[in-house]
Amino acid sequence: MRNFKVTVDGNVYNVTVEETGLSSSPKILPLEQKIEKQPAATISSGTQLKSPMPGLILDLKVPEGAEVKKGQVIIILEAMKLENDIAAPCDGKVSFVTSKGANVDTDDILAVIS
Repeated sequence: MRNFKVTVDGNVYNVTVEETGLSSSPKILPLEQKIEKQPAATISSGTQLKSPMPGLILDLKVPEGAEVKKGQVIIILEAMKLENDIAAPCDGKVSFVTSKGANVDTDDILAVIS
């Protein structure tokens, strides 16, 4: 048995792997490049728009800094092969914390409306 520490999306897992003797050397495969999330410290004050579920940001429907109205669709989030409209929770100016193509988790901040 061999023990490894594996980090996936910032979460650390301790993994034990049994050696079977079928292969003399393990294959190491390259990881895909990750899109980094913006640190929470750079988020300005305002109403936070959080992701209701994990998924992929397909599109930002308004430009950065646009004035939006409550209920206006500002983000398209793909989850489980379905496109979900994410609407502004209030009127104001939008500042995106995510970007097109980013993977997000439940409760990640997507935008701030101020």
